[in-house]
Amino acid sequence: MKPPRSATLWHSFKYAGAGLSVALHTQRNFRIHLAVAAAVVALGLWLGLPASAWALLALTIGIVLFAELTNSALELLVDLVSPDYHPLAGQVKDLAAGAVLVTALTAVVVGLLILGPPLLARLGWL
Repeated sequence: MKPPRSATLWHSFKYAGAGLSVALHTQRNFRIHLAVAAAVVALGLWLGLPASAWALLALTIGIVLFAELTNSALELLVDLVSPDYHPLAGQVKDLAAGAVLVTALTAVVVGLLILGPPLLARLGWL
């Protein structure tokens, strides 16, 4: 028997886009992270950040969004395989949420380090 044909590259992008659409339409925290990212980008544009700062901000934003998408996927998977309450299922969800919290707090620190000094200088406080 012949193995099933793998999806084309176009299909792979289509499925990934569908996943982003699901997150955007069903995951409140993903939308919150996107809104904060948009605010950071707007502030960075206003401050005229150098390319090196943009690289760090882009990487940090990407890691937070990755963590949130992974958390959402794990929560759905846990609900699928363990529809009834189980303490281990709860721990999986808590650990995934904790990973998002760690990345978000790290992003706040990175944002303050990158945006803080030029913002304070622009406001005349430095």
